[in-house]
Amino acid sequence: MLAASYQLVVEGFHDSPVGLGWGILAGLVFIAGSRWWLNRFDDVHVGALRGADARKSLLIVGVMTVHSAAEGIGMGVSFGGGAELGVFISLAIAVHNIPEGLAISLVLVPRGISAWRASFWSVFSSLPQPLLAVPAYLFILTFRQFLSAGFGFAAGAMGWMVLTELIPEARRETGSAWKPLAVGVCAALTLGVLQVVLRG
Repeated sequence: MLAASYQLVVEGFHDSPVGLGWGILAGLVFIAGSRWWLNRFDDVHVGALRGADARKSLLIVGVMTVHSAAEGIGMGVSFGGGAELGVFISLAIAVHNIPEGLAISLVLVPRGISAWRASFWSVFSSLPQPLLAVPAYLFILTFRQFLSAGFGFAAGAMGWMVLTELIPEARRETGSAWKPLAVGVCAALTLGVLQVVLRG
């Protein structure tokens, strides 16, 4: 997921470094604000989850859903640059949706959510992509000006969540900082190879 955030930053930087910077700042503020707001409530519950588990689950699903909105806009706008670019961006996003969906499920299932419900929330978090891709394609000039900021927002929000929620959780579960890091490096390399292959 950090590799995907990096790719969003690279794409956004080429379009508008200033918009990207504002987007990243907005993403960080969004996560910090969401965490602060959720921590104000003691009786938060999501299905069978209560308290801190429910807050963490809401935060992760929320971030992934908002993050998907920027990706949906990116998919639609990329088709305005030609079918080849649009297919590449859509495939790259589709591939990185797999670890994103797994991250959601791997947070929810150990906390008592059934595999079917966890799968539903994993799919739900990606729904903004097709819902926003079509209008973004139809109104490219309108949406394009928000693309860099959207990429920055998605990268900032997802990066914060990975660094403050998922990595510490992985360290607690595995008892090691190296195992999650090794998996992350493998995922980043796989995404990089895929990008080279698809663009080559």
